[in-house]
Amino acid sequence: MEHVRLDGEAITLVFALEHGGTADLVYCGARLPMGEDLAALAAASARGRHESQPDAPPRPGLLPERKNGWSGTPAILLRDEGQLLDTDFRLARWKLDEGALVLTWHDPGHDPAHELEVEQCWWISDAGMVHAHAAMVHYTRRRLVLERLSALALPVPARFTHMIGFSGRWASEMHETRRPLAPDGFARQSGAGKPGFGGGNWLILEDPASGEVLGLHLAWSGDYDTRIEYDSQGTADGRAVLQMAAVTGDGEINFSGYPHHQTPSAQFTLAPNRNALAQAFHRHLRAEVLPKRATWGPRKVHLNSWEALGFGLSEPKLIALADSAAELGVERFVLDDGWFGGRRNDRSSLGDWQVSPDIFPNGLGPLIAHVHALGMDFGLWVEPEMVSPDSDLYRAHPDWCLHHEGRERPTMRGQLALDMARAEVRDYLFARLDALLRENPIAYLKWDHNRDLFPSASGQTQGFYDLVDRLRSAHPHVEIESCASGGGRIDLRILGYVQRVWPSDNNDHLERMRIMRAWSQFLPLEVLGNHVGPSPNPITGRQTAMDFRAKVALFGHMGIEADPGAMSEVERQVLAAHIALYKTWRGVLHTGDRFALDHPDAGVFAQMVVRDDTALAVAAQTGFSPVFDAAPLRLKGLEPQALYRVTLPRPWPGKAALYLGDWQAWEAGLTLSGAALMQHGLALPLTHPETAWLVALERLPQ
Repeated sequence: MEHVRLDGEAITLVFALEHGGTADLVYCGARLPMGEDLAALAAASARGRHESQPDAPPRPGLLPERKNGWSGTPAILLRDEGQLLDTDFRLARWKLDEGALVLTWHDPGHDPAHELEVEQCWWISDAGMVHAHAAMVHYTRRRLVLERLSALALPVPARFTHMIGFSGRWASEMHETRRPLAPDGFARQSGAGKPGFGGGNWLILEDPASGEVLGLHLAWSGDYDTRIEYDSQGTADGRAVLQMAAVTGDGEINFSGYPHHQTPSAQFTLAPNRNALAQAFHRHLRAEVLPKRATWGPRKVHLNSWEALGFGLSEPKLIALADSAAELGVERFVLDDGWFGGRRNDRSSLGDWQVSPDIFPNGLGPLIAHVHALGMDFGLWVEPEMVSPDSDLYRAHPDWCLHHEGRERPTMRGQLALDMARAEVRDYLFARLDALLRENPIAYLKWDHNRDLFPSASGQTQGFYDLVDRLRSAHPHVEIESCASGGGRIDLRILGYVQRVWPSDNNDHLERMRIMRAWSQFLPLEVLGNHVGPSPNPITGRQTAMDFRAKVALFGHMGIEADPGAMSEVERQVLAAHIALYKTWRGVLHTGDRFALDHPDAGVFAQMVVRDDTALAVAAQTGFSPVFDAAPLRLKGLEPQALYRVTLPRPWPGKAALYLGDWQAWEAGLTLSGAALMQHGLALPLTHPETAWLVALERLPQ
């Protein structure tokens, strides 16, 4: 038995490797001293055989199989002519090179035609994220079908006894649930061709005794299978095994000739608490995932035309909307659905990506020129992966959609899904989008994906990657937003291609705070679109004051999803003031460390972002406080011995401002130590529903 270690700045992984046998993870925790005796460490955690085990107790380790008594899900499922193969992989060799551990497993099989090899790679990035993926090679010409190959099989350290998962639906994404890791385990799959609204490929394991957390994710934009299993009868030490795998279409991975299949990357990291975990994920995205993040300029304020005009588009209406947007300080005008072909409702013209002459007799040029003259750049909505049965594209190529010959072609939202595995489909879409971007100065595409993928077919996710990668290579300066009816397709793989995601179609700001809180556990604020919606809200019907809506929208990539012309003059003034605040603070919000703030009132949502010597916090009351004087808001992330000037940026919430203790002192600014702000806090009027305060901090020189 040999023991090797992988080290990140704050984490160590120790592996026990047996030539011709198994591989196991014997330590996953804080960074160990370099002189640590790894064999002694493994011996300290070894367990003896108990009565109900096989004579040689199985260790599922890093490649669980059914052999020797493991009764959980195998990491590999292979079929030969419909029959499930009984695999027996043995560790053949390993290599530790430049911080990456590569394990090679070999299964010669009983038949030379079944000779198989699996390679697993583990490495830790500079940002402290652990990456794991697997690859399989079949060396002969006999056809095999690979049904499952887990990117990650992680023996869960026993101290993690609870898990935090997410569930949801359209317009109500990412509901957080904390539960014990029970013996019946956990299993979650998606089946719509994308991860879906529930966020099941995001997971947190928790040690309740210390608060330490382990955050995990499968970086894959298609279907996934995440599961945690115990095998109290078979395992030697009662540990759970967590597996993450991509789910591919039936028969997608066929082995013939000399094929090679590699899984997506599973990624995880350790942190002492959830705020530190969020910051670790944010550092990882900013440094290693987001495309050329260091070159991004300020995140421009958007106005999207959808809630203002819907399908009722005309050039004069859009010009008037652009005028009112510019008056508020908007920096990007986005033309949403309805600009192409015969698209006058949601049941036609998807796939016909030509500018509609009925609405734009002179093309998009005059509108774009007007938008540019107002000092804004121009963005456009597209949904390339879909086709309407009522479209020129479908009439010309009815075989290009996902379908089974001789069967019905059921629609969703009046549309079908194009078969992205077909090169001719991707070529057509690239040609149309490329022409739009070459013929028009378009700075931004809102790339939507509103339909589930059925009937299922192979190659859809990779086909999407190929198209968007080709488009980005041809137009590297065009920003792209990933939207899938809101948060239906958000993952770390897609964020390697795009600069922004749309967390939800729901702009009700009480709902939006919860949704944003969940997403910002993993994603930094600069990629999370967060817009001021109309009141009453079109989804919930709730009426909300502009001051509250605008303060909530500050913490993200701010925009407007409403008609400024339908707002009162007071509302426009309040919104313009908050847009100006956003421009002042976005450098902090989009590069700093985010902290979720605790409060004893369950109705209070609070967070802050700290960067260098400045910080901005928001505290929002969603309900009606059970006490008139809400508990002070305690801050985080400050230097205890430093002094800070604390102010409450205007505009203030009207009714709540009447209960401010000494408004003149707040106006002038209070000087408090970091220790006082974190231990004692600030007494803010947070009694009334839909009240929000901003808190600005500036560290004073000493």
